[in-house]
Amino acid sequence: MGRFIPLSIPNFEGNERKYVDDAIDQGWVSTGGAYITKLEEEMAKFLHTDNVAACQSGTSALHMSLVECGVKPGDIVLVPPLTFIAAVNPVKYQFAQPIFIDCDDSFCLDPVKLREFCETECSFINGELIYKTNGAKIKAIVVVHVFGNMADMESIMDIAAKYNLKVVEDSTEALGTCYTEGKFAGKYAGTIGDFGAFSFNGNKIITTGGGGAVTANKSATVDHIRFLSTQAKTDPHYYIHDEVGYNYRMTNLQAALGVAQMEELPEFIRRKQANFEKYSKLFENYELAKIIPFRLGTSSNKWFYSLEINRERITTEMREIITRLQDKGIQTRAIWGLINEQKPYLGEVTYKLEKAPYYAERILNIPSSTQITDEEIEYVAAEIKKLFEELDNGKK
Repeated sequence: MGRFIPLSIPNFEGNERKYVDDAIDQGWVSTGGAYITKLEEEMAKFLHTDNVAACQSGTSALHMSLVECGVKPGDIVLVPPLTFIAAVNPVKYQFAQPIFIDCDDSFCLDPVKLREFCETECSFINGELIYKTNGAKIKAIVVVHVFGNMADMESIMDIAAKYNLKVVEDSTEALGTCYTEGKFAGKYAGTIGDFGAFSFNGNKIITTGGGGAVTANKSATVDHIRFLSTQAKTDPHYYIHDEVGYNYRMTNLQAALGVAQMEELPEFIRRKQANFEKYSKLFENYELAKIIPFRLGTSSNKWFYSLEINRERITTEMREIITRLQDKGIQTRAIWGLINEQKPYLGEVTYKLEKAPYYAERILNIPSSTQITDEEIEYVAAEIKKLFEELDNGKK
């Protein structure tokens, strides 16, 4: 088999096998056990928050957050169009209506257009934001910290406070990203809004195979989410349920992996940041593509690296670019198809989508695993440049 440089794969350099074997030896492999509690405690300590509930996935974390927000059928949730579809699907689980607000140059929700939408398309009546077109209540905003890039939370939280909206931070890609300056200096992604959702899928900065976690600005709310995630069993001795619950609990085996991964998280972040700087230097002043930076005033986990293709010069379809790099042993991917253009969301309301479609056509994600070597980074950059120069329509 020839050379292969993957996009983003798990890294098990620490105590993963030791802790998983221990969980198996103890017989605690399912939805109970000490490693679940330990993972929740370690995450809360790392994030400087009071309480964290481990759960089945980032999607389940988002869903339970919307449940706690009080999102009901017919309500509206403001969402981004340029992200993974799982950020928006939980809105549909609640039979609510998403409205898509454009992104800014960070790929995250644009607070300027968010404010403009609230001011011009809605009325604020008796403490509730009402969408003028159909009279529906707007209950929440889902903010995604795309690729570990912090959204403009100062502006977004100001808007949410003004209009009495709940903020759900989709931090599934941003574990470890924090503000270093401004009002929220020292605050981590997922701990600024009302709720924060995290994912431990296999390609994330830490993994439990599957799995996720959720936190909230009130510890009692996190306790209730944990209760809901375990089928909302009211009586500890009998199968009594006073609420509709969910089978959203993390297993102890997954949590054992997670505890080991949390021990390695600071080193993983250090490597991600260092490798981003190496890529940035290699593409510095390159005319056919540029590395997208992360927000100033933040320390990002730099989970994924984004290359913006110069579409004035490179007009080749993204699929062909990805295929040709694959032939060179380099795994890449397009950013995402816009959610509002996909079948489940055709016909949903959008608001001034300009930058989202612009970036959807231009962004190529490049290998970003924590195990990638300097030589592999140099190879990736060289092969991309070689391909782009071959494809350049504006050759001099």
